[in-house]
Amino acid sequence: MNYYKSFYFFSKILILILFSSFAYAQDTVVFNLTLEEAVLLALKQNPDLESARLEVKKSDARVLEAWGYAMPSIDISGNYVHFLDKSKSYFPDAIYYPLRKIMDSSYVMPKITGQLIELPFSMSPNYNASASLNFKQIVFNSAIFIGVGAANVYSDLARDLYQSKEIEIIASVRKAYYQALLTKEVAELMISSLQNAEQNLKNVKLMKDQGIVSEYDELRASVNVENLRPSVIQSENTAFLALENLRNLTGIPENAQILLTGKMQYKPIEDSLIVKADSKVFESNPNLSAVKRQIELDGAYINAERSSYLPTIALFGSYSYSAIKDRFNFSTHDFYKSSQIGISISLSLFQGMQTFAKVEQAQLEQRKSEERRTTIERNLRTGVSLAKRNLEQARKRVEAQGKTVEMAEKGYKIVTTRFLASAATQLEVNDAQLALTQAQVNRVQAIYDYSVAQADLDLLMGRLPRYVLDDGQYQSAKRKLQ
Repeated sequence: MNYYKSFYFFSKILILILFSSFAYAQDTVVFNLTLEEAVLLALKQNPDLESARLEVKKSDARVLEAWGYAMPSIDISGNYVHFLDKSKSYFPDAIYYPLRKIMDSSYVMPKITGQLIELPFSMSPNYNASASLNFKQIVFNSAIFIGVGAANVYSDLARDLYQSKEIEIIASVRKAYYQALLTKEVAELMISSLQNAEQNLKNVKLMKDQGIVSEYDELRASVNVENLRPSVIQSENTAFLALENLRNLTGIPENAQILLTGKMQYKPIEDSLIVKADSKVFESNPNLSAVKRQIELDGAYINAERSSYLPTIALFGSYSYSAIKDRFNFSTHDFYKSSQIGISISLSLFQGMQTFAKVEQAQLEQRKSEERRTTIERNLRTGVSLAKRNLEQARKRVEAQGKTVEMAEKGYKIVTTRFLASAATQLEVNDAQLALTQAQVNRVQAIYDYSVAQADLDLLMGRLPRYVLDDGQYQSAKRKLQ
């Protein structure tokens, strides 16, 4: 009986484990990710870029709002009043006494003193109803017209900031993808190096058993294997962290598996692009365009504050119906109409130096923006010079390391062959293996540095990759912001 209970219990556990494994496999999504797909994925899902898109839409709404102040305003209003406690009515005694004398000849009229006499009844009606249509049109107000221009500049500024954020995200994703590729290939090289060392150890053990090599050679081979294991673990951990960074930038879910497609490839940039970089960067850098737009916007704010010295002229008109009655029995004959049109002029004569202070503040903000433009221009010159230098140095390293890898591979094959023929020592094998691994890592690192320098140059020049320009879905969504 206990046997069957145990069997039943372990069967349930086994089914649960299998079901959990199946459910996990069902939930896991695999992303075979190319560089192009990573960039486009980030552009469609990055929250910072989505925030920039919303800011563009907000700026368009502000343009519409600014135009609204220049358009006529029309409103309709109505009210109904029922007086629960009517106000008291008063008459001057100079009028009240003579009227009462006329109505009652026997009334003895007191001496007139100029005081108000409270009437025994209220002259206010019990009910009051009215409706009116009001119209107003600003004829001249410089702040409104300047505001329309400022809103358009702000809209252009929001688009420049969107483009800046777009190019910044592309550069960040490219660098993260290159970093993930680099660490992946370095990890693979370290694993391959460890496998070579383990194979060499097997060969050494066989040769020791045959009395060809000494125990010292076996110890050197064993130490070489164990020295490589920490490097393999560290390289795998670095590759994992680089992949997680790429996941965060692209918005790929945590339960999804990322498989990088392709390898680090050397793709030289066009020489003509490098030659034009110094001038091109000042034409198309989005950060520089944004700060120039900010200076223009600050100028609009200065003019807007100065407009407080100018008058405001407006046309107005109203058309109304009103009626008053002591009883709630209104009819169309009880309402009387009134209408009016006019022009109003207002001019502020003194506001305690507020306008002067506001103009000065706006001028200081513009000067701050101009200083920021100077700083950006200086940084762009330095950045372009550094990116070009890094490209040139990385290019030379790629070309040199390509030859070095070939020589290291040839040297490793020669020394392993000689070792098997007892013509070389274990130390020579270890040195050859280390030289090969170092040459391979140096070449991959050089390609990575070249790719990063190219991404930096594109970032400075405000250059979009071809695959972004050719993506119809993304470009269609972007055109809606234009």
